[in-house]
Amino acid sequence: MTAGILALQGDFCEHEAILQRLGVPTQQVRLPKHLDLVDRLIIPGGESTTIGKLLVRFDLLEPIRQRAGRDLAIWGTCAGAILMARTIIGGIDGQPRLGLMDMAVRRNAYGRQVDSFEAALPVAVFGQPPVHGVFIRAPIIESVGADVTVLAEVPGQQGVVAAQQGRHLATTFHPELTGDDRFHRYFLEL
Repeated sequence: MTAGILALQGDFCEHEAILQRLGVPTQQVRLPKHLDLVDRLIIPGGESTTIGKLLVRFDLLEPIRQRAGRDLAIWGTCAGAILMARTIIGGIDGQPRLGLMDMAVRRNAYGRQVDSFEAALPVAVFGQPPVHGVFIRAPIIESVGADVTVLAEVPGQQGVVAAQQGRHLATTFHPELTGDDRFHRYFLEL
C-alpha cells in the first residue's frame, strides 16, 4: 500500500512524517500521475478555498472524485474535511470541493486564529486515552447524513469533529500535530 498526501498547500509534511514513522510508503500528490501511484489519499489542513482552486488548476478534482467511488480511501483533516463535505457553510460561492461525504461543514466555526484551542476527544473506536485534538481556525461538522458515522465530538460543545462514511474519513482537527498516530493507523485499515 502506498499512502498519498495531497501536497499542493497546507501541512502535508507532518502527515508524511507520521506515515513514514509507521513504515508506510508515501507519495506526495501534486499531479494526476502521482494520484495513479497511491491507494490512500490524505488531504491536509491549510486553506480550503486555496486547496480547492489548486485541485482544479492541477486537474486533480475529477480524478480524485472518480477514484473515490472505486478504489481510493480519502481522509480530509481540517481544510481537507471542508473539501470532503457536500455542503460548505460560510464558503465562497462556487468554491471547488470534492463533495464525497454526506455532511455539512461550517468553515472557521470556532472563530479566528486567536480562538484556536486543544481538547481531549473521546473516540469510542480507540478506547482510552482520549485523542488530543488541535483545533486551528477549525471547521465543525454541523450535520451528517444517515450513512455517516460520528466518531468524535468536543465534550460540552455542539457539532461533530470526526466522521466516517465508508472508506472516507474527516477530522476537523489536526491529528498530525500530536504524537498520537491512532487516526493514521485507523485510516490505513479502511
